[in-house]
Amino acid sequence: MSGDAPSAFRVEPFVDYLAFERGLAERTVKAYRRDLRSLVEFLVDAGVGRPGDVRHTHLRDWVFYLKDRGLKPTSIRRSQSAVRTYFAFLLGEGVVDDDPTERMESPRTWRRLPDVLSSEEVERLVEAPDPSKDLHWRDRAILEFLYASGVRVSELVELPLTALDLDEGLCLVFGKGSKERLVPVGGPARRALERYLRDVRPRLDRGKGAGRVFLNARGQPLSRMGIFNLVREAARRAGIERRVSPHTLRHTFATHLLEGGADLAA
Repeated sequence: MSGDAPSAFRVEPFVDYLAFERGLAERTVKAYRRDLRSLVEFLVDAGVGRPGDVRHTHLRDWVFYLKDRGLKPTSIRRSQSAVRTYFAFLLGEGVVDDDPTERMESPRTWRRLPDVLSSEEVERLVEAPDPSKDLHWRDRAILEFLYASGVRVSELVELPLTALDLDEGLCLVFGKGSKERLVPVGGPARRALERYLRDVRPRLDRGKGAGRVFLNARGQPLSRMGIFNLVREAARRAGIERRVSPHTLRHTFATHLLEGGADLAA
């Protein structure tokens, strides 16, 4: 999040409480501030404007968001501890009347759910965006590209227009540690991207897109949370009852490649 967390969430008074009243170490206080700012960014993206509006369902989605970003259970438990302490502080200050963390899931309770979609489910998913909506081809292009390329959601939102070579069916992806790799863009994904870039993106671009491929309705780079919500809504429309995330499509891409005899280490 750029700048300070919205003042209604009282992150800085909470941090002062940790430092001056509880006497926590500076490193611990910084970790709590980082965790809380991450949560507030998630909540604001979800349309929550103050802590009194936070429900346990928001925290559930946040925990799964952390999981889908690849955080280890130990890191997620630390973040959850910070959030529990934060809401205890807000209760004590009279800022909130209820504690939504009481029903927050722990990574210890998670069951291993199937992470791979069938080919038929993938087909339903990519066809799920509503054709009557203005952003249909953007959403279709995102779903097709996630499945065709296996990119991480962090790589997708940072993808610049200059990385795409649709004539050759290739995309240059910048991954962790600034490592570059070329990924193929298959026919369905290429056609969806061409349609989006021709018919939709020019209408969205208002000079605030920073050269990124995927923009939101305000013409700004699409956020990770925007991608998560898009995939979840597509799964709902496709009638896929289990939880589907961008990470699910990444796993599905790799699994289907292996089933087809590809060498992922190549």
